Amino acid sequence: MVEAADDERRRIERELHDGVQQHLVALAVNVQLAQQLADSDLAAAKALLEQIGRDVRDALDGVRELANEIYPPLLLDRGLAEALRAMSSAARVPTHVEVGSLERHPPSVEATVYFCCLEALRSGKTSATVRAWEEEGALRFEVLDDVPASGEDGRGLAAASERLKALGGALTVSVEPGTGRRVSGTIPVAP
Repeated sequence: MVEAADDERRRIERELHDGVQQHLVALAVNVQLAQQLADSDLAAAKALLEQIGRDVRDALDGVRELANEIYPPLLLDRGLAEALRAMSSAARVPTHVEVGSLERHPPSVEATVYFCCLEALRSGKTSATVRAWEEEGALRFEVLDDVPASGEDGRGLAAASERLKALGGALTVSVEPGTGRRVSGTIPVAP
């Protein structure tokens, strides 16, 4: 668990450095350039300011995406079902979500299921389906995607499995020939 947490912190640091920080450096340079152009070439300055506006929106999107990966506010405020729906709209591949009206559970339970689903979606190629439901005193979930049996699961799903085990749950990964991968998990919840 400690190793997985350290890996996640390093991944976040890389995303901050390679994403947000680079956007901000480029913005600072472009703002300086726009100031210089304002006196000599107003049309070029206006065009550069339009580009700066687009870059600011991109930087904000990057910060928002990273914040959601750290801990999405929607998960705490509205619950797992809403957070999974929001996650699907921001996923790298088209993702269909099938969740009914899930009961609220302790934040550690909801966060564990959310981050397990998020990790399972990281390697999808063209499409995915996320399902979550309650059954027999457990919160269950599965992510179906088109990842072939190639060992791409890596440490991310191993960390997700450890996180589930810490709460008494379990994670299984199976590959079905011709259909793709199924990541499924269960975590006990109090009735």
